[in-house]
Amino acid sequence: MSSSDSPTSRTGRPRSTEADAAILEATRASLVDLGWSKLTMGDVATRAKVAKTTLYRRWAGKNELVVDAVAVLFDELELPDRGSLAADVQGVVLQFAALLERPETRTALMAVVAESTRDDSLRRRIRSAIVDRQKRLVLLGRERAQARGELRYEADASTATRNADLIFDVIAGAVVHRTLVSAEPVDAEWASGFTTLLLLGLAGTQEP
Repeated sequence: MSSSDSPTSRTGRPRSTEADAAILEATRASLVDLGWSKLTMGDVATRAKVAKTTLYRRWAGKNELVVDAVAVLFDELELPDRGSLAADVQGVVLQFAALLERPETRTALMAVVAESTRDDSLRRRIRSAIVDRQKRLVLLGRERAQARGELRYEADASTATRNADLIFDVIAGAVVHRTLVSAEPVDAEWASGFTTLLLLGLAGTQEP
Protein backbone atom coordinates (compact mmCIF):
# COMPACT_ATOMS: atom_id res chain seq x y z
CA MET A 1 0.00 0.00 0.00
CA SER A 2 1.39 3.39 -0.92
CA SER A 3 1.87 6.00 1.76
CA SER A 4 -0.91 8.10 0.25
CA ASP A 5 -3.38 5.21 0.43
CA SER A 6 -2.49 4.03 3.90
CA PRO A 7 -4.76 5.11 6.74
CA THR A 8 -1.69 5.25 8.96
CA SER A 9 -0.49 8.32 7.04
CA ARG A 10 -3.30 10.45 8.42
CA THR A 11 -2.69 12.93 11.19
CA GLY A 12 -4.42 12.72 14.56
CA ARG A 13 -4.18 10.64 17.69
CA PRO A 14 -1.85 7.60 17.70
CA ARG A 15 -3.23 4.44 16.14
CA SER A 16 -4.09 1.42 18.24
CA THR A 17 -2.81 -1.80 16.72
CA GLU A 18 -5.30 -3.79 18.78
CA ALA A 19 -8.22 -1.66 17.58
CA ASP A 20 -7.09 -1.96 13.98
CA ALA A 21 -6.87 -5.74 14.22
CA ALA A 22 -10.32 -5.94 15.84
CA ILE A 23 -11.85 -3.73 13.18
CA LEU A 24 -10.35 -5.69 10.28
CA GLU A 25 -11.39 -8.99 11.82
CA ALA A 26 -14.90 -7.64 12.38
CA THR A 27 -15.02 -6.49 8.76
CA ARG A 28 -14.22 -9.95 7.45
CA ALA A 29 -16.73 -11.59 9.80
CA SER A 30 -19.43 -9.13 8.77
CA LEU A 31 -18.76 -9.83 5.10
CA VAL A 32 -19.22 -13.55 5.65
CA ASP A 33 -22.47 -12.99 7.57
CA LEU A 34 -23.99 -10.10 5.61
CA GLY A 35 -22.33 -9.90 2.19
CA TRP A 36 -21.02 -6.77 0.51
CA SER A 37 -24.33 -5.05 -0.18
CA LYS A 38 -25.61 -5.25 3.42
CA LEU A 39 -22.32 -4.51 5.15
CA THR A 40 -22.13 -1.06 6.74
CA MET A 41 -19.54 0.81 8.75
CA GLY A 42 -22.02 0.72 11.64
CA ASP A 43 -22.15 -3.09 11.51
CA VAL A 44 -18.38 -3.28 11.69
CA ALA A 45 -18.18 -0.76 14.54
CA THR A 46 -20.73 -2.70 16.58
CA ARG A 47 -19.02 -6.01 16.01
CA ALA A 48 -15.57 -4.57 16.78
CA LYS A 49 -16.94 -2.75 19.84
CA VAL A 50 -15.62 0.63 18.75
CA ALA A 51 -17.29 3.94 17.94
CA LYS A 52 -18.18 4.55 14.32
CA THR A 53 -16.05 7.70 14.44
CA THR A 54 -13.07 5.44 15.21
CA LEU A 55 -13.56 3.73 11.86
CA TYR A 56 -13.88 6.97 9.94
CA ARG A 57 -10.69 8.32 11.51
CA ARG A 58 -8.91 5.36 9.94
CA TRP A 59 -10.84 4.63 6.74
CA ALA A 60 -12.83 6.98 4.54
CA GLY A 61 -15.46 4.37 3.73
CA LYS A 62 -16.41 0.75 3.23
CA ASN A 63 -14.29 0.22 0.12
CA GLU A 64 -11.04 1.19 1.83
CA LEU A 65 -11.91 -0.80 4.93
CA VAL A 66 -12.75 -4.03 3.13
CA VAL A 67 -9.69 -3.93 0.88
CA ASP A 68 -7.43 -3.44 3.89
CA ALA A 69 -9.19 -6.29 5.69
CA VAL A 70 -8.43 -8.55 2.73
CA ALA A 71 -4.87 -7.25 2.30
CA VAL A 72 -3.97 -8.24 5.86
CA LEU A 73 -4.83 -11.85 5.03
CA PHE A 74 -2.65 -11.88 1.93
CA ASP A 75 0.23 -10.41 3.92
CA GLU A 76 0.32 -13.75 5.74
CA LEU A 77 1.78 -15.39 2.62
CA GLU A 78 5.45 -16.22 2.95
CA LEU A 79 8.14 -17.75 0.77
CA PRO A 80 10.63 -19.71 2.87
CA ASP A 81 13.65 -20.99 0.97
CA ARG A 82 12.80 -24.60 0.08
CA GLY A 83 16.03 -25.17 -1.85
CA SER A 84 14.80 -25.00 -5.45
CA LEU A 85 12.59 -22.88 -7.66
CA ALA A 86 10.16 -25.77 -8.19
CA ALA A 87 9.79 -26.35 -4.47
CA ASP A 88 9.35 -22.63 -3.83
CA VAL A 89 6.59 -22.38 -6.46
CA GLN A 90 4.75 -25.45 -5.20
CA GLY A 91 4.95 -24.22 -1.64
CA VAL A 92 3.51 -20.79 -2.33
CA VAL A 93 0.79 -22.26 -4.58
CA LEU A 94 -0.40 -24.56 -1.81
CA GLN A 95 -0.17 -21.79 0.78
CA PHE A 96 -2.13 -19.40 -1.46
CA ALA A 97 -4.81 -22.00 -2.14
CA ALA A 98 -5.19 -22.75 1.57
CA LEU A 99 -5.67 -19.03 2.21
CA LEU A 100 -8.38 -18.84 -0.45
CA GLU A 101 -10.20 -21.77 1.11
CA ARG A 102 -10.82 -19.77 4.29
CA PRO A 103 -14.41 -18.41 4.24
CA GLU A 104 -13.38 -14.89 5.24
CA THR A 105 -10.78 -14.70 2.45
CA ARG A 106 -13.00 -16.19 -0.22
CA THR A 107 -16.00 -14.00 0.62
CA ALA A 108 -14.03 -10.79 1.01
CA LEU A 109 -11.93 -11.24 -2.12
CA MET A 110 -14.86 -12.12 -4.38
CA ALA A 111 -16.86 -9.21 -2.97
CA VAL A 112 -14.21 -6.55 -3.58
CA VAL A 113 -13.34 -7.91 -7.03
CA ALA A 114 -17.00 -7.90 -8.08
CA GLU A 115 -17.52 -4.38 -6.75
CA SER A 116 -14.33 -3.12 -8.41
CA THR A 117 -15.80 -3.79 -11.86
CA ARG A 118 -17.97 -0.72 -11.25
CA ASP A 119 -15.48 1.34 -9.25
CA ASP A 120 -12.13 2.39 -10.73
CA SER A 121 -10.84 3.81 -7.44
CA LEU A 122 -11.56 0.51 -5.70
CA ARG A 123 -9.72 -1.36 -8.45
CA ARG A 124 -6.69 0.87 -7.98
CA ARG A 125 -6.77 0.30 -4.24
CA ILE A 126 -6.91 -3.47 -4.71
CA ARG A 127 -3.90 -3.25 -6.98
CA SER A 128 -1.84 -1.14 -4.56
CA ALA A 129 -2.88 -2.86 -1.33
CA ILE A 130 -2.98 -6.48 -2.49
CA VAL A 131 -1.55 -7.15 -5.95
CA ASP A 132 1.51 -4.91 -5.87
CA ARG A 133 2.35 -5.90 -2.30
CA GLN A 134 2.20 -9.63 -3.06
CA LYS A 135 4.50 -9.33 -6.05
CA ARG A 136 7.23 -9.30 -3.40
CA LEU A 137 6.96 -13.09 -3.40
CA VAL A 138 7.71 -13.28 -7.12
CA LEU A 139 10.65 -10.94 -6.76
CA LEU A 140 12.06 -12.89 -3.83
CA GLY A 141 11.61 -16.26 -5.53
CA ARG A 142 13.18 -15.03 -8.75
CA GLU A 143 16.13 -13.52 -6.88
CA ARG A 144 16.81 -16.82 -5.14
CA ALA A 145 16.48 -18.80 -8.36
CA GLN A 146 18.89 -16.46 -10.13
CA ALA A 147 21.40 -16.81 -7.29
CA ARG A 148 21.14 -20.62 -7.59
CA GLY A 149 21.65 -20.44 -11.36
CA GLU A 150 18.14 -21.74 -12.09
CA LEU A 151 17.08 -18.54 -13.87
CA ARG A 152 19.07 -16.10 -15.92
CA TYR A 153 19.24 -12.42 -15.06
CA GLU A 154 17.14 -10.17 -17.32
CA ALA A 155 19.00 -7.80 -19.58
CA ASP A 156 17.19 -4.67 -18.43
CA ALA A 157 14.87 -3.40 -15.72
CA SER A 158 11.80 -3.10 -17.96
CA THR A 159 12.10 -6.74 -19.03
CA ALA A 160 12.53 -7.82 -15.40
CA THR A 161 9.42 -5.89 -14.36
CA ARG A 162 7.35 -7.24 -17.24
CA ASN A 163 8.41 -10.81 -16.49
CA ALA A 164 7.63 -10.43 -12.79
CA ASP A 165 4.16 -9.13 -13.62
CA LEU A 166 3.58 -12.05 -15.98
CA ILE A 167 4.73 -14.66 -13.46
CA PHE A 168 2.48 -13.18 -10.79
CA ASP A 169 -0.52 -13.08 -13.15
CA VAL A 170 -0.03 -16.71 -14.20
CA ILE A 171 0.34 -18.07 -10.66
CA ALA A 172 -2.34 -15.95 -9.00
CA GLY A 173 -4.75 -16.32 -11.91
CA ALA A 174 -4.44 -20.09 -12.05
CA VAL A 175 -4.90 -20.61 -8.32
CA VAL A 176 -7.80 -18.16 -8.01
CA HIS A 177 -9.58 -19.72 -10.99
CA ARG A 178 -9.01 -23.26 -9.77
CA THR A 179 -10.12 -22.50 -6.22
CA LEU A 180 -12.86 -19.88 -6.56
CA VAL A 181 -14.23 -20.36 -10.09
CA SER A 182 -13.85 -24.07 -10.83
CA ALA A 183 -14.13 -25.00 -7.13
CA GLU A 184 -11.58 -27.75 -7.63
CA PRO A 185 -8.94 -28.72 -5.07
CA VAL A 186 -5.40 -27.40 -5.24
CA ASP A 187 -3.53 -30.35 -3.80
CA ALA A 188 0.10 -31.45 -4.00
CA GLU A 189 -0.48 -33.31 -7.28
CA TRP A 190 -2.08 -30.31 -8.97
CA ALA A 191 0.57 -27.95 -7.61
CA SER A 192 3.32 -30.22 -8.95
CA GLY A 193 1.75 -30.41 -12.41
CA PHE A 194 1.17 -26.67 -12.50
CA THR A 195 4.77 -26.00 -11.47
CA THR A 196 6.10 -28.28 -14.20
CA LEU A 197 3.99 -26.50 -16.79
CA LEU A 198 5.08 -23.09 -15.51
CA LEU A 199 8.79 -23.89 -15.48
CA LEU A 200 9.06 -26.03 -18.62
CA GLY A 201 6.23 -24.72 -20.77
CA LEU A 202 3.86 -26.81 -22.87
CA ALA A 203 6.58 -28.45 -24.95
CA GLY A 204 8.50 -29.52 -21.86
CA THR A 205 5.54 -31.41 -20.41
CA GLN A 206 5.01 -33.69 -23.44
CA GLU A 207 5.95 -37.34 -23.30
CA PRO A 208 8.96 -38.20 -25.54
